[in-house]
Amino acid sequence: MRLLLDTHVVIWWDLGAPLSPEAHRAILEADEVFVSAVSAWEVAIKSALGKIRSTRTIELVTQENGFRELPILMRHGDAVRALPEVHRDPFDRLLIAQARVEGLLVVTRDTVLRAYGVDTVLA
Repeated sequence: MRLLLDTHVVIWWDLGAPLSPEAHRAILEADEVFVSAVSAWEVAIKSALGKIRSTRTIELVTQENGFRELPILMRHGDAVRALPEVHRDPFDRLLIAQARVEGLLVVTRDTVLRAYGVDTVLA
């Protein structure tokens, strides 16, 4: 099983915040767990705007937990074009495009993302 963690899931994992038993087990048992560069971008922007407080970088959290960094590639950006207008959040749209292109299961609390036809694990 190959997972892509939504940004809030990466933050909650780092803080030791409770996830659903299914999400917790999926992360522990996955063959690969990816964290997108999109999440680092999202945290940087939202931190600068005062919407979230983060003392650790997404890069550090990814490295310390043995997760794999998922860079943003041209094919990911191009895949956003094919997404229906279900969700207006640009961070989520790029995460969904990455999941679709790379065949990843998304761990998220956002049930709206299922409308894009990607498999999810509810966090």
